[in-house]
Amino acid sequence: MSEPVQASNRIAAVRALVAVVILIALTAVLFFYASEEAYNWIKAFHVIAVISWMAGMLYLPRLFVYHADAQKGSVQSETFKIMERRLLRAIINPAMIASWVFGLWLAWKGFGFQGGWLHGKIAAVVAMSGVHGYLSGAVRKFAEDRNTKPARHWRIVNEVPTVLMIVIVILVIVKPF
Repeated sequence: MSEPVQASNRIAAVRALVAVVILIALTAVLFFYASEEAYNWIKAFHVIAVISWMAGMLYLPRLFVYHADAQKGSVQSETFKIMERRLLRAIINPAMIASWVFGLWLAWKGFGFQGGWLHGKIAAVVAMSGVHGYLSGAVRKFAEDRNTKPARHWRIVNEVPTVLMIVIVILVIVKPF
């Protein structure tokens, strides 16, 4: 692996570690200091965070569709790089962290982590987080002009968050098991 790629991978690993530490710290603060009266507020913040996370997860692969067809080094390609990086860092990452923090607190306080539907929802959110990681890696590859996937691939990937969102919403609202 080239030195710039190794440096980029180290930076990505450090960012991921920082995100995990922030997630754990915020969750701990919420678990120990949030009162029962805060339940509805935390639920509202959770929904807001999820909507923000999903908006980004649906938009980022769409940017990749167009970026994959842009000439490397072109003004258009460079603009997509900025848009993708800002979307990931300013919206998607913080929204995912907030979704997890608030969601874990709600699962603990509201349901005691009980219920098959809740376990299914958590599994689907873990899968969504995996897609998030895949898209984060793609942002890095596009930034380094190393994308090898065609626009068709990104059109298909664009559907994965939608399917996971449908599963999650059905599990939360219908509670089928």
